[in-house]
Amino acid sequence: MSQPETRSPKRQVSFRGRSNVPVASSNAEGEDAPEFEPFGLMPRGPPPLAEFLDIKEVDMLSGPDEMNKREHHTELYSNPLLIVRRGQEFQIKVTFNRAYEPSRDQFLLEFVIGNSPQTSKGTYIPVFPDPERVGLWRGRVLDSTDRTVTVGITAAPDCIVGRFRLYVAVLTPYGIRRTRRDPKRELYVLFNPWASDDAVFLNDDGERGEYIMNESGIVFHGEASDISARPWNFGQFEYGVLDACLYVMDQAQMPITNRGDPIKVARKASAVLNSRDDDGVLVGNWSGDYTYGVAPTSWTGSVEILLTYHSSRQPVCYAQCWVYAAVFNTFLRCLGIPSRVVTNFYSAHDNDGNLKTDIIVDEEGKVDRFRTKDSIWNYHCWNECYMSRPDLPPGFGGWQVVDATPQETSDGLYRCGPASVQAIKHGQICFPFDAPFIFAEVNSDVIFYKRNKNGTLEAVKVNSSHVGRIVLTKEIGGDQPSDITSQYKFPEGTAEERTVTAKAEEYGLCRQKVNYPESDVQVEVLAQEVRVGADFQLTLEFKNQSNHRRTIKAFVNGYVVFYTGVTSDEVKYKTLNVTLDPWQTERVIVDVDASDYMNKLVEQSNLHFMVTGRVDEGNQIISAMRVITLHTPKLTIEVTGSPRVSEETFCAVEFTNPFPFNLENVYLRMDGPGLMSTKFKQYSLISPNSSVMWSQPFTPRRAGPTKLMVTLDCLALRHVYGQVDVNVEL
Repeated sequence: MSQPETRSPKRQVSFRGRSNVPVASSNAEGEDAPEFEPFGLMPRGPPPLAEFLDIKEVDMLSGPDEMNKREHHTELYSNPLLIVRRGQEFQIKVTFNRAYEPSRDQFLLEFVIGNSPQTSKGTYIPVFPDPERVGLWRGRVLDSTDRTVTVGITAAPDCIVGRFRLYVAVLTPYGIRRTRRDPKRELYVLFNPWASDDAVFLNDDGERGEYIMNESGIVFHGEASDISARPWNFGQFEYGVLDACLYVMDQAQMPITNRGDPIKVARKASAVLNSRDDDGVLVGNWSGDYTYGVAPTSWTGSVEILLTYHSSRQPVCYAQCWVYAAVFNTFLRCLGIPSRVVTNFYSAHDNDGNLKTDIIVDEEGKVDRFRTKDSIWNYHCWNECYMSRPDLPPGFGGWQVVDATPQETSDGLYRCGPASVQAIKHGQICFPFDAPFIFAEVNSDVIFYKRNKNGTLEAVKVNSSHVGRIVLTKEIGGDQPSDITSQYKFPEGTAEERTVTAKAEEYGLCRQKVNYPESDVQVEVLAQEVRVGADFQLTLEFKNQSNHRRTIKAFVNGYVVFYTGVTSDEVKYKTLNVTLDPWQTERVIVDVDASDYMNKLVEQSNLHFMVTGRVDEGNQIISAMRVITLHTPKLTIEVTGSPRVSEETFCAVEFTNPFPFNLENVYLRMDGPGLMSTKFKQYSLISPNSSVMWSQPFTPRRAGPTKLMVTLDCLALRHVYGQVDVNVEL
């Protein structure tokens, strides 16, 4: 039985002898405002007399119906504190003991973050309500009525992102009078894609609505010709998620001063979202044994994962690429960085930069499984985040690839990106970060080698269009896939594509040159949709594209594979002899019985069929590959009645076991943004052809359209899920 990933205790590194104070890297801790007098040196003395200005109350105007949250698009956050975006004015009301008189009274607001706050580092920010006194942040008096003054504050568009503490100070003849620290007077400052001066500015309302405000998403998986869509609750506005995301940066020991740069935030987060180096958020597991945690296929969303990590201070078990990408998406959107989940079908894992995946066949054309070590992921999920890239030449800003799945190290840590999508498309892989690796994921060649009797390898065939077959993300405003392949590469074989490859080779990423005879016989495995537990027929289409008769000896190999392309067990092996007249096309049927694969399936139920062989005339090698994703049964989900805010309603989930065997230790999970926290139910056994019904009450917290998601998971059946649209009324 495999054991969970082991981690050595985190080594505590002392700053003693290196600096006078430790680097401020925690947003959860902090000191009071420093002993710094922005009014100038003032004498210390007794408390001010009654006739001098004194602070009675500070109103943060933090309610969901207040202008601050509406104008800053933060009203959906389930958090009572003020949440604003940088580069945009927000308001605070200060009530004094008497009317404020600008000619004789002076006061200011002090914003503090982290330990050892300093003006020079942007961690201590005094704001005078006077447009003529320009500092890091701007302030002005918007209204003064009776004893209450409304102050407008505009945070700098490049300021630190995180949780600030607020103090209000007034000048008296006897010195400074400052409010005490109060957690209710803390506020969050986020990135602002609505502000043109912010590095994450996105100038499209539809895109901002999708890539910042949308809490529900779709993760595409399966096979390039048989794509499935899995719902996911990003839940970036749910209670506790914002604090959990800030804790992620604290856990990474990211300096507070770096947290205003989206490039540094995205790169650091890509490392700490996985647990390989730094006790990060998620433990990766592709073994199929999830005894000590939750199976990756069982999660319904990011909220449960992030809250568990924040509360336990321990990595959460377990994740695979789509879980990493989905949780990373929540992190980015929560902090205000536009982001989306991307799926690359047939994704190469190239760790040596030669842009090739090797498949070795013997002299007859049969695949040599013992010597073929490379694999191609059926699909791989990563993220794109939107930002300017002032560190790159003009034109390489916009969408950037970041990937939290631990595949290869980058500068000593398991992380990837941000890498400009434009740079990848144009072969400019000299630009940071990790562009060569991502370029190879969508551009590698599959090369077939014939192993001769003397042990030498001879390249006999290349497939340059298999890897990076299609790149998808969710469309704006809907649940359908949007094909963004053209954003990553030019069409195969075009002049632009050859130019890009040449450009990449200039920067050291070398595609291996092979000379192979052109085959005039083609073979294709036709796509089809198959249910788990069903018998099916594999259709092979042979085409003779010559004026001569052709005799083919072909081998059909079928394997159960993990979605990473790693082979598990063989389920089919068949030898075929096919004779084709000139220009003839012939279809050959291969029967595959459920008994061949059912007791060998691994999660996600993928079967990989490879047809290889040799044409007697001319000694040509033929090949074709097809991944068949077996479709799992669906859940029936229904919400009763017309859901209303703060009124209890019910969600009913029904599932019938269609298999001739028992399903044991079955877990159902239910989740929905604005509807409920994660709920789950366990069934010890579901017998063949029997049904279970789960009715779960929930009370919606806010009005509007949303989704409710459910998963079913057990050892014998993974990747069963469903969703239902819910429109909550007031």
